[in-house]
Amino acid sequence: MHKSTLRTCLTATLSLLAFGAFAQQMDSLSFIRSKRMSDDDLAKKREGTFVTGLPDLSSDPVTGFGVGVKTNIIWNGRRDNPLFAYTPYLMRLRANAAYFTTNARELTLSLDVPYYKGTRWRYRLDFKAQQNPANLYFGSSEATLGRLRLPSDPNATFATYAEFDAARKTLRPGGPGEAGEVTDALSNRFRETEFMLNLKADYALGKGRWRVMGGYEIQHLSYKTFQGTEADATRNGEATTAPNGTSLLQRDAQQGRIFGLDGGWVSILQTALIHDTRDFEPDPTRGVYFEAANEFSNPILGSQFSFNKLFFQGRAYQKLPVGKRTVLAGRLGAGTIFGKEAPFFEFQDQWSPDGSINALGGRQSLRGYRANRFLARSLAFTNVELRVRVADVKLGKQNFGLGVAPFADAGTVRDRWQDLGLRDVRFSYGAGARIAWNLSTMLYADYGLSKEDRLFYFGIGQNF
Repeated sequence: MHKSTLRTCLTATLSLLAFGAFAQQMDSLSFIRSKRMSDDDLAKKREGTFVTGLPDLSSDPVTGFGVGVKTNIIWNGRRDNPLFAYTPYLMRLRANAAYFTTNARELTLSLDVPYYKGTRWRYRLDFKAQQNPANLYFGSSEATLGRLRLPSDPNATFATYAEFDAARKTLRPGGPGEAGEVTDALSNRFRETEFMLNLKADYALGKGRWRVMGGYEIQHLSYKTFQGTEADATRNGEATTAPNGTSLLQRDAQQGRIFGLDGGWVSILQTALIHDTRDFEPDPTRGVYFEAANEFSNPILGSQFSFNKLFFQGRAYQKLPVGKRTVLAGRLGAGTIFGKEAPFFEFQDQWSPDGSINALGGRQSLRGYRANRFLARSLAFTNVELRVRVADVKLGKQNFGLGVAPFADAGTVRDRWQDLGLRDVRFSYGAGARIAWNLSTMLYADYGLSKEDRLFYFGIGQNF
Protein backbone atom coordinates (compact mmCIF):
# COMPACT_ATOMS: atom_id res chain seq x y z
CA MET A 1 0.00 0.00 0.00
CA HIS A 2 1.29 3.43 -0.90
CA LYS A 3 2.50 5.49 2.06
CA SER A 4 0.15 8.38 1.27
CA THR A 5 -2.78 5.96 1.11
CA LEU A 6 -1.73 4.39 4.42
CA ARG A 7 -1.41 7.83 5.98
CA THR A 8 -4.88 8.77 4.71
CA CYS A 9 -6.43 5.56 6.09
CA LEU A 10 -4.67 6.03 9.43
CA THR A 11 -5.81 9.65 9.66
CA ALA A 12 -9.38 8.67 8.80
CA THR A 13 -9.33 5.87 11.39
CA LEU A 14 -8.02 8.17 14.11
CA SER A 15 -10.62 10.79 13.16
CA LEU A 16 -13.39 8.20 13.40
CA LEU A 17 -12.11 7.04 16.78
CA ALA A 18 -11.89 10.62 18.02
CA PHE A 19 -15.38 11.36 16.72
CA GLY A 20 -16.68 8.18 18.35
CA ALA A 21 -15.15 9.14 21.69
CA PHE A 22 -16.55 12.65 21.36
CA ALA A 23 -20.02 11.32 20.45
CA GLN A 24 -19.93 8.91 23.39
CA GLN A 25 -18.97 11.70 25.78
CA MET A 26 -21.66 13.98 24.38
CA ASP A 27 -24.22 11.20 24.75
CA SER A 28 -23.29 10.98 28.43
CA LEU A 29 -23.74 14.78 28.64
CA SER A 30 -27.13 14.79 26.95
CA PHE A 31 -28.67 16.05 30.20
CA ILE A 32 -27.26 19.55 29.55
CA ARG A 33 -27.89 19.88 25.82
CA SER A 34 -30.76 22.32 26.44
CA LYS A 35 -28.27 24.74 28.06
CA ARG A 36 -26.16 25.26 24.93
CA MET A 37 -25.02 28.88 24.53
CA SER A 38 -26.03 30.91 21.49
CA ASP A 39 -23.59 30.83 18.57
CA ASP A 40 -22.92 34.54 19.01
CA ASP A 41 -22.01 34.20 22.71
CA LEU A 42 -20.05 31.00 22.07
CA ALA A 43 -17.86 32.77 19.51
CA LYS A 44 -16.90 35.34 22.18
CA LYS A 45 -16.25 32.85 24.97
CA ARG A 46 -12.57 32.79 25.87
CA GLU A 47 -10.50 29.60 26.11
CA GLY A 48 -8.20 28.53 28.92
CA THR A 49 -7.68 29.98 32.36
CA PHE A 50 -7.84 33.71 32.94
CA VAL A 51 -8.34 36.27 35.67
CA THR A 52 -10.81 39.12 35.65
CA GLY A 53 -9.98 41.61 38.34
CA LEU A 54 -10.82 45.23 38.82
CA PRO A 55 -10.98 47.81 41.57
CA ASP A 56 -14.32 47.46 43.33
CA LEU A 57 -15.75 50.95 43.07
CA SER A 58 -19.33 50.50 44.18
CA SER A 59 -22.07 52.72 45.53
CA ASP A 60 -25.12 51.88 47.60
CA PRO A 61 -27.41 54.38 49.35
CA VAL A 62 -27.15 52.45 52.64
CA THR A 63 -23.55 51.19 52.86
CA GLY A 64 -22.13 54.20 51.01
CA PHE A 65 -19.28 54.42 48.54
CA GLY A 66 -17.08 51.32 48.52
CA VAL A 67 -13.53 50.60 47.39
CA GLY A 68 -11.87 47.23 47.15
CA VAL A 69 -11.15 44.51 44.65
CA LYS A 70 -13.29 41.90 42.91
CA THR A 71 -11.52 39.03 41.20
CA ASN A 72 -12.57 35.92 39.33
CA ILE A 73 -10.23 33.12 38.37
CA ILE A 74 -12.08 31.30 35.60
CA TRP A 75 -11.19 27.90 34.16
CA ASN A 76 -12.97 27.56 30.80
CA GLY A 77 -10.97 24.73 29.24
CA ARG A 78 -10.38 24.37 25.52
CA ARG A 79 -12.95 24.97 22.83
CA ASP A 80 -12.88 21.28 21.84
CA ASN A 81 -14.00 20.28 25.35
CA PRO A 82 -17.58 18.93 25.05
CA LEU A 83 -18.56 21.04 28.10
CA PHE A 84 -17.30 24.30 26.56
CA ALA A 85 -20.56 25.29 24.85
CA TYR A 86 -22.81 24.21 27.73
CA THR A 87 -21.33 25.67 30.91
CA PRO A 88 -20.41 29.22 31.95
CA TYR A 89 -17.03 27.81 33.08
CA LEU A 90 -15.53 24.55 34.26
CA MET A 91 -14.61 26.15 37.59
CA ARG A 92 -14.65 29.64 39.06
CA LEU A 93 -12.96 30.99 42.18
CA ARG A 94 -14.26 34.38 43.27
CA ALA A 95 -12.45 36.52 45.86
CA ASN A 96 -13.89 39.89 46.86
CA ALA A 97 -12.83 42.41 49.48
CA ALA A 98 -14.40 45.82 50.05
CA TYR A 99 -14.43 48.76 52.45
CA PHE A 100 -17.19 51.39 52.52
CA THR A 101 -17.41 54.98 53.68
CA THR A 102 -19.87 53.91 56.42
CA ASN A 103 -17.04 51.75 57.88
CA ALA A 104 -18.67 48.59 56.51
CA ARG A 105 -16.18 45.92 55.37
CA GLU A 106 -16.51 42.54 53.73
CA LEU A 107 -14.41 39.59 52.58
CA THR A 108 -15.96 36.79 50.52
CA LEU A 109 -14.55 33.67 48.90
CA SER A 110 -16.61 31.47 46.58
CA LEU A 111 -15.73 28.32 44.64
CA ASP A 112 -18.19 27.02 42.02
CA VAL A 113 -17.71 23.78 40.04
CA PRO A 114 -20.65 23.05 37.69
CA TYR A 115 -21.00 19.54 36.24
CA TYR A 116 -17.87 18.29 38.02
CA LYS A 117 -15.74 16.30 35.51
CA GLY A 118 -18.76 15.96 33.21
CA THR A 119 -20.96 14.40 35.89
CA ARG A 120 -24.36 15.54 37.12
CA TRP A 121 -22.88 16.99 40.33
CA ARG A 122 -22.28 20.67 41.03
CA TYR A 123 -20.32 21.77 44.12
CA ARG A 124 -20.14 25.18 45.79
CA LEU A 125 -18.18 26.48 48.76
CA ASP A 126 -18.72 29.98 50.21
CA PHE A 127 -17.07 31.89 53.05
CA LYS A 128 -17.93 35.38 54.25
CA ALA A 129 -16.64 37.68 56.97
CA GLN A 130 -18.36 41.05 57.18
CA GLN A 131 -19.20 43.90 59.48
CA ASN A 132 -21.79 46.50 58.52
CA PRO A 133 -22.76 49.34 60.88
CA ALA A 134 -25.20 50.83 58.34
CA ASN A 135 -28.00 48.24 58.35
CA LEU A 136 -31.46 49.83 58.43
CA TYR A 137 -34.48 48.79 60.49
CA PHE A 138 -37.94 50.35 60.14
CA GLY A 139 -39.92 47.62 61.90
CA SER A 140 -40.76 43.97 61.35
CA SER A 141 -44.45 43.91 60.42
CA GLU A 142 -46.68 44.92 57.54
CA ALA A 143 -47.08 48.27 59.30
CA THR A 144 -43.82 49.22 57.56
CA LEU A 145 -45.89 49.60 54.37
CA GLY A 146 -47.13 52.89 55.83
CA ARG A 147 -45.35 56.21 55.66
CA LEU A 148 -41.98 56.71 57.32
CA ARG A 149 -42.29 57.34 61.06
CA LEU A 150 -39.93 58.69 63.70
CA PRO A 151 -38.77 56.01 66.18
CA SER A 152 -39.52 58.37 69.06
CA ASP A 153 -42.87 59.65 67.73
CA PRO A 154 -44.91 57.20 65.58
CA ASN A 155 -47.50 59.93 64.99
CA ALA A 156 -44.98 61.98 62.99
CA THR A 157 -45.01 60.67 59.41
CA PHE A 158 -43.13 61.70 56.26
CA ALA A 159 -43.75 61.27 52.54
CA THR A 160 -40.08 61.22 51.49
CA TYR A 161 -36.91 59.79 52.95
CA ALA A 162 -35.19 63.20 52.77
CA GLU A 163 -37.87 64.75 55.02
CA PHE A 164 -37.68 61.77 57.39
CA ASP A 165 -33.88 61.93 57.60
CA ALA A 166 -33.91 65.65 58.39
CA ALA A 167 -36.54 65.17 61.11
CA ARG A 168 -34.53 62.37 62.79
CA LYS A 169 -31.60 64.75 63.34
CA THR A 170 -33.69 67.40 65.08
CA LEU A 171 -32.84 67.56 68.78
CA ARG A 172 -35.57 66.44 71.20
CA PRO A 173 -35.83 66.07 74.99
CA GLY A 174 -34.54 62.71 76.19
CA GLY A 175 -36.87 60.09 77.64
CA PRO A 176 -36.32 57.40 80.30
CA GLY A 177 -32.79 55.97 80.04
CA GLU A 178 -31.70 58.66 77.54
CA ALA A 179 -29.57 61.81 77.87
CA GLY A 180 -31.27 65.12 78.56
CA GLU A 181 -31.24 66.07 74.88
CA VAL A 182 -30.87 63.51 72.10
CA THR A 183 -30.97 62.97 68.35
CA ASP A 184 -32.52 60.06 66.44
CA ALA A 185 -30.05 60.22 63.54
CA LEU A 186 -28.91 56.61 64.20
CA SER A 187 -32.11 55.24 65.71
CA ASN A 188 -33.00 53.24 62.57
CA ARG A 189 -29.51 51.80 62.20
CA PHE A 190 -27.68 48.82 63.70
CA ARG A 191 -24.36 47.05 63.26
CA GLU A 192 -24.09 43.40 62.21
CA THR A 193 -20.93 41.28 62.41
CA GLU A 194 -21.06 37.96 60.58
CA PHE A 195 -18.83 34.96 59.94
CA MET A 196 -20.32 32.35 57.61
CA LEU A 197 -19.30 29.06 55.98
CA ASN A 198 -21.58 27.33 53.47
CA LEU A 199 -21.25 24.01 51.62
CA LYS A 200 -23.68 23.00 48.86
CA ALA A 201 -24.01 20.23 46.28
CA ASP A 202 -26.70 19.66 43.69
CA TYR A 203 -27.45 16.80 41.32
CA ALA A 204 -28.97 17.07 37.83
CA LEU A 205 -31.99 14.84 37.20
CA GLY A 206 -33.18 13.33 33.92
CA LYS A 207 -32.24 15.61 31.02
CA GLY A 208 -30.61 18.06 33.40
CA ARG A 209 -33.36 20.63 33.59
CA TRP A 210 -34.21 19.65 37.17
CA ARG A 211 -31.76 19.58 40.08
CA VAL A 212 -31.99 18.69 43.74
CA MET A 213 -29.72 20.48 46.17
CA GLY A 214 -28.59 19.98 49.73
CA GLY A 215 -26.39 22.19 51.84
CA TYR A 216 -25.22 23.12 55.30
CA GLU A 217 -24.45 26.59 56.64
CA ILE A 218 -23.03 27.75 59.94
CA GLN A 219 -22.93 31.39 61.00
CA HIS A 220 -21.96 33.44 64.00
CA LEU A 221 -23.78 36.76 64.28
CA SER A 222 -23.53 39.69 66.68
CA TYR A 223 -25.41 43.00 66.81
CA LYS A 224 -25.01 46.48 68.24
CA THR A 225 -27.37 49.45 68.32
CA PHE A 226 -26.26 53.05 68.75
CA GLN A 227 -28.14 54.54 71.70
CA GLY A 228 -25.80 56.93 73.54
CA THR A 229 -23.43 57.20 70.55
CA GLU A 230 -22.55 60.77 69.56
CA ALA A 231 -24.35 61.50 66.29
CA ASP A 232 -25.34 64.31 63.92
CA ALA A 233 -28.05 66.67 65.12
CA THR A 234 -29.63 70.03 64.32
CA ARG A 235 -30.78 72.78 66.68
CA ASN A 236 -32.83 75.55 65.09
CA GLY A 237 -31.47 74.54 61.69
CA GLU A 238 -27.82 74.66 62.87
CA ALA A 239 -25.65 71.51 62.71
CA THR A 240 -24.39 70.09 65.99
CA THR A 241 -23.94 66.70 67.70
CA ALA A 242 -25.72 64.93 70.53
CA PRO A 243 -26.09 61.44 72.04
CA ASN A 244 -28.38 59.18 70.04
CA GLY A 245 -31.66 58.15 71.61
CA THR A 246 -32.97 54.60 72.06
CA SER A 247 -32.90 52.68 68.77
CA LEU A 248 -36.10 51.32 67.23
CA LEU A 249 -34.57 47.82 67.09
CA GLN A 250 -33.68 47.94 70.79
CA ARG A 251 -37.15 49.20 71.67
CA ASP A 252 -38.83 46.42 69.67
CA ALA A 253 -36.60 43.82 71.38
CA GLN A 254 -37.49 45.16 74.84
CA GLN A 255 -41.20 45.02 73.96
CA GLY A 256 -40.96 41.43 72.66
CA ARG A 257 -41.71 42.35 69.04
CA ILE A 258 -38.46 40.89 67.71
CA PHE A 259 -36.02 38.16 68.78
CA GLY A 260 -32.33 37.54 68.19
CA LEU A 261 -30.77 40.91 69.03
CA ASP A 262 -28.16 39.15 71.19
CA GLY A 263 -26.95 37.22 68.13
CA GLY A 264 -25.25 33.84 68.46
CA TRP A 265 -24.67 30.65 66.45
CA VAL A 266 -27.01 29.75 63.60
CA SER A 267 -26.81 26.25 62.14
CA ILE A 268 -28.90 25.66 59.02
CA LEU A 269 -29.82 22.71 56.83
CA GLN A 270 -30.63 23.82 53.28
CA THR A 271 -32.63 21.98 50.62
CA ALA A 272 -33.93 23.05 47.22
CA LEU A 273 -35.61 21.81 44.07
CA ILE A 274 -34.43 23.70 40.97
CA HIS A 275 -35.59 23.83 37.34
CA ASP A 276 -33.08 25.59 35.10
CA THR A 277 -32.96 25.93 31.30
CA ARG A 278 -30.95 29.19 31.09
CA ASP A 279 -28.45 29.15 28.24
CA PHE A 280 -25.75 31.17 30.05
CA GLU A 281 -26.07 31.74 33.79
CA PRO A 282 -24.19 35.05 34.21
CA ASP A 283 -26.25 36.78 31.49
CA PRO A 284 -28.97 34.58 29.92
CA THR A 285 -30.64 35.24 26.56
CA ARG A 286 -33.30 32.53 26.90
CA GLY A 287 -34.67 29.96 29.32
CA VAL A 288 -36.35 29.80 32.70
CA TYR A 289 -35.20 29.32 36.28
CA PHE A 290 -37.47 28.11 39.08
CA GLU A 291 -36.65 27.13 42.64
CA ALA A 292 -38.37 26.01 45.79
CA ALA A 293 -35.82 26.60 48.56
CA ASN A 294 -35.99 25.84 52.27
CA GLU A 295 -33.82 26.59 55.30
CA PHE A 296 -34.31 24.69 58.55
CA SER A 297 -32.65 25.76 61.80
CA ASN A 298 -33.13 24.03 65.14
CA PRO A 299 -31.19 23.28 68.34
CA ILE A 300 -30.88 19.63 67.17
CA LEU A 301 -28.45 21.02 64.54
CA GLY A 302 -26.50 22.98 67.15
CA SER A 303 -28.33 26.25 66.44
CA GLN A 304 -29.39 28.78 69.06
CA PHE A 305 -32.51 29.56 67.02
CA SER A 306 -35.48 27.65 65.69
CA PHE A 307 -37.18 28.61 62.41
CA ASN A 308 -38.04 27.39 58.93
CA LYS A 309 -37.81 29.62 55.82
CA LEU A 310 -39.54 28.78 52.56
CA PHE A 311 -38.94 30.70 49.34
CA PHE A 312 -40.24 30.29 45.78
CA GLN A 313 -38.69 32.10 42.85
CA GLY A 314 -39.28 32.03 39.10
CA ARG A 315 -37.28 33.82 36.38
CA ALA A 316 -37.80 33.92 32.63
CA TYR A 317 -35.61 35.21 29.78
CA GLN A 318 -36.68 35.75 26.18
CA LYS A 319 -34.52 37.11 23.38
CA LEU A 320 -36.48 39.56 21.22
CA PRO A 321 -36.00 40.03 17.46
CA VAL A 322 -34.79 43.58 17.98
CA GLY A 323 -31.18 44.76 17.71
CA LYS A 324 -28.05 42.70 18.40
CA ARG A 325 -29.07 41.24 21.72
CA THR A 326 -32.32 42.41 23.31
CA VAL A 327 -33.58 40.29 26.18
CA LEU A 328 -36.79 40.64 28.19
CA ALA A 329 -36.06 39.35 31.71
CA GLY A 330 -38.56 38.87 34.52
CA ARG A 331 -38.62 37.53 38.06
CA LEU A 332 -41.34 36.68 40.59
CA GLY A 333 -40.56 35.68 44.17
CA ALA A 334 -42.50 34.90 47.36
CA GLY A 335 -41.34 33.68 50.75
CA THR A 336 -42.29 33.25 54.39
CA ILE A 337 -40.74 32.36 57.75
CA PHE A 338 -42.25 29.88 60.21
CA GLY A 339 -41.38 29.88 63.90
CA LYS A 340 -42.90 31.96 66.69
CA GLU A 341 -39.51 33.29 67.78
CA ALA A 342 -37.76 33.40 64.42
CA PRO A 343 -34.90 35.93 64.74
CA PHE A 344 -35.40 39.35 63.15
CA PHE A 345 -32.27 39.03 61.00
CA GLU A 346 -33.81 36.15 59.07
CA PHE A 347 -36.60 38.49 57.95
CA GLN A 348 -34.00 40.58 56.12
CA ASP A 349 -33.23 38.21 53.25
CA GLN A 350 -34.60 35.28 51.32
CA TRP A 351 -32.16 32.41 50.82
CA SER A 352 -31.70 31.22 47.25
CA PRO A 353 -29.17 28.65 45.94
CA ASP A 354 -28.48 31.16 43.14
CA GLY A 355 -27.70 33.97 45.59
CA SER A 356 -29.67 35.33 48.55
CA ILE A 357 -31.98 38.30 48.03
CA ASN A 358 -32.19 41.20 50.49
CA ALA A 359 -35.81 42.03 51.26
CA LEU A 360 -37.68 44.22 50.76
CA GLY A 361 -36.05 47.27 49.23
CA GLY A 362 -32.63 48.01 47.81
CA ARG A 363 -30.78 46.92 44.72
CA GLN A 364 -32.02 43.31 44.68
CA SER A 365 -35.78 43.90 45.00
CA LEU A 366 -37.22 47.45 45.03
CA ARG A 367 -34.50 49.73 43.68
CA GLY A 368 -36.41 52.94 44.46
CA TYR A 369 -36.51 52.17 48.23
CA ARG A 370 -33.82 51.73 50.88
CA ALA A 371 -32.77 48.21 51.88
CA ASN A 372 -35.10 46.59 54.45
CA ARG A 373 -37.59 49.44 54.02
CA PHE A 374 -40.49 46.94 54.15
CA LEU A 375 -40.03 44.01 56.50
CA ALA A 376 -42.44 41.31 57.71
CA ARG A 377 -42.73 37.55 58.06
CA SER A 378 -43.94 37.06 54.46
CA LEU A 379 -43.22 38.89 51.20
CA ALA A 380 -43.79 38.83 47.46
CA PHE A 381 -42.06 40.85 44.74
CA THR A 382 -41.44 41.04 41.01
CA ASN A 383 -38.86 42.62 38.70
CA VAL A 384 -38.90 43.23 34.94
CA GLU A 385 -35.91 44.40 32.85
CA LEU A 386 -35.42 45.05 29.15
CA ARG A 387 -31.73 44.34 28.52
CA VAL A 388 -30.64 45.96 25.25
CA ARG A 389 -27.12 45.40 23.88
CA VAL A 390 -25.98 48.64 22.23
CA ALA A 391 -22.46 47.70 21.07
CA ASP A 392 -19.70 45.09 21.34
CA VAL A 393 -16.11 46.24 21.78
CA LYS A 394 -12.89 44.20 21.71
CA LEU A 395 -9.76 45.57 23.36
CA GLY A 396 -6.86 43.17 22.92
CA LYS A 397 -8.08 39.82 24.24
CA GLN A 398 -10.87 41.42 26.25
CA ASN A 399 -14.48 41.48 25.02
CA PHE A 400 -16.93 44.10 26.28
CA GLY A 401 -20.67 44.24 25.60
CA LEU A 402 -22.28 47.63 26.28
CA GLY A 403 -25.98 47.83 27.06
CA VAL A 404 -28.86 49.60 28.78
CA ALA A 405 -31.63 48.15 30.95
CA PRO A 406 -34.83 50.03 31.84
CA PHE A 407 -36.64 48.26 34.70
CA ALA A 408 -39.73 48.17 36.90
CA ASP A 409 -40.06 46.62 40.39
CA ALA A 410 -43.03 45.87 42.66
CA GLY A 411 -43.45 44.16 46.02
CA THR A 412 -45.30 43.90 49.33
CA VAL A 413 -45.02 42.28 52.79
CA ARG A 414 -47.51 40.64 55.16
CA ASP A 415 -47.57 39.28 58.70
CA ARG A 416 -49.16 36.05 57.40
CA TRP A 417 -48.46 34.35 54.09
CA GLN A 418 -52.21 33.73 53.63
CA ASP A 419 -52.68 37.51 53.31
CA LEU A 420 -50.24 38.02 50.44
CA GLY A 421 -51.97 39.67 47.50
CA LEU A 422 -52.25 42.80 45.40
CA ARG A 423 -53.19 45.12 48.25
CA ASP A 424 -50.64 47.75 49.38
CA VAL A 425 -48.12 46.96 46.65
CA ARG A 426 -45.12 49.31 46.45
CA PHE A 427 -43.60 50.22 43.08
CA SER A 428 -40.28 51.53 41.81
CA TYR A 429 -38.81 52.01 38.35
CA GLY A 430 -35.71 53.31 36.63
CA ALA A 431 -32.95 52.51 34.17
CA GLY A 432 -29.48 51.07 34.23
CA ALA A 433 -26.33 50.55 32.19
CA ARG A 434 -24.67 47.14 31.71
CA ILE A 435 -21.16 46.10 30.66
CA ALA A 436 -20.51 42.40 29.95
CA TRP A 437 -16.78 41.72 30.40
CA ASN A 438 -15.74 38.48 28.67
CA LEU A 439 -19.38 37.39 29.03
CA SER A 440 -18.92 36.06 32.58
CA THR A 441 -18.44 39.33 34.50
CA MET A 442 -21.31 41.85 34.52
CA LEU A 443 -20.90 45.47 35.59
CA TYR A 444 -24.06 47.43 36.42
CA ALA A 445 -25.19 50.97 37.23
CA ASP A 446 -28.86 51.42 38.22
CA TYR A 447 -30.89 54.51 39.10
CA GLY A 448 -34.14 53.67 40.89
CA LEU A 449 -37.06 55.98 41.63
CA SER A 450 -40.10 55.72 43.88
CA LYS A 451 -42.54 58.16 45.44
CA GLU A 452 -40.29 58.09 48.52
CA ASP A 453 -36.73 58.19 47.21
CA ARG A 454 -34.19 58.47 44.35
CA LEU A 455 -31.33 55.98 44.62
CA PHE A 456 -28.19 55.12 42.63
CA TYR A 457 -26.26 51.84 42.66
CA PHE A 458 -23.27 50.50 40.80
CA GLY A 459 -21.11 47.40 41.14
CA ILE A 460 -20.76 43.88 39.73
CA GLY A 461 -23.40 41.27 38.83
CA GLN A 462 -26.80 41.09 37.19
CA ASN A 463 -29.74 41.73 39.50
CA PHE A 464 -31.18 38.33 38.48
